[in-house]
Amino acid sequence: MSIPAPAAEASPLGLLPLARTAVDRGSERRVAPDLFETIRADGGTRVMYLAGGRTLVRDGVLVLFEPPAAGFGEDPVYLGRTLEDAQVPLGTDVVLVTLPEPDEALAVEGAAWVSLREAATHLGALDAGLFVEAASIANWHAVHTHCPRCGARTVPEQGGWVRRCPEDGSSHFPRTDPAIIVAVVDEQDRILLGSAAAWPGNRYSTLAGFVEPGESLEAAVIREVAEESNVVVHSPQYLGSQPWPFPCSLMLGFTARAENAEAKADGVEMSDVRWFSRTELTDAVASGEITIAGPISIARNLIERWYGGTITEPEANARA
Repeated sequence: MSIPAPAAEASPLGLLPLARTAVDRGSERRVAPDLFETIRADGGTRVMYLAGGRTLVRDGVLVLFEPPAAGFGEDPVYLGRTLEDAQVPLGTDVVLVTLPEPDEALAVEGAAWVSLREAATHLGALDAGLFVEAASIANWHAVHTHCPRCGARTVPEQGGWVRRCPEDGSSHFPRTDPAIIVAVVDEQDRILLGSAAAWPGNRYSTLAGFVEPGESLEAAVIREVAEESNVVVHSPQYLGSQPWPFPCSLMLGFTARAENAEAKADGVEMSDVRWFSRTELTDAVASGEITIAGPISIARNLIERWYGGTITEPEANARA
């Protein structure tokens, strides 16, 4: 069965940079024990190499390779079949191979090893989807190498989407951490932005936080905003979501209305929280007084949705 790519109008936020995809992940094919042997024998299969979170990109397109004669190497991951006829034919199987560092033997003229943050806004839906998927599953494999029950080293199975413990037989699956992110607006139609204590410089963004066990998304919105800013909100409205593989989050975007305007940073997670009118935000960004979330983030989309258009930053401050 072929899985259609999501439509651009699927949510009020449209199709976010890291939410685009044109890949049929083929979960039903992963269970085949001879999956990698079968697709390697197919001359159309392609390999994506990832090293330190970077892959080869040339002219805004991922560089994909023919499988090596010796096989895919250690612990390959099946990414799926392409749903777009872009740099490779429609229906091409793509396999991820993770390297400890960039391999000079893979050098391609005009190509460079770049990160997802650097490349995302320049890639098409197929390549963006492949890169996000690859980064996410590679991060999981890198930090979940042993069984949490007995400590034995696990082995990848099912195309790299399950790790099985050979000692107790338990299966372990990729982790995704849900996190809400919210554009809080007051009665004056101002937006609440905060600067996290862990961020360098004068960066401001929408408030966000992880969903706790046994908690609804709406309850998480109300709790996180109150904890970080002392602002009580109501009427959380879900807008859309985007994966954030740094390392394994799923960002769930909301708007909410403020009941009080007395914002105060908690001094632990947030060093400052401020209300901005559209004019105040325009002036603060243009002058370099603050920087805002980068263009690949759902936070930037939430801010610009409230703003009513694109916010232009000084070139020196523009970033992912």
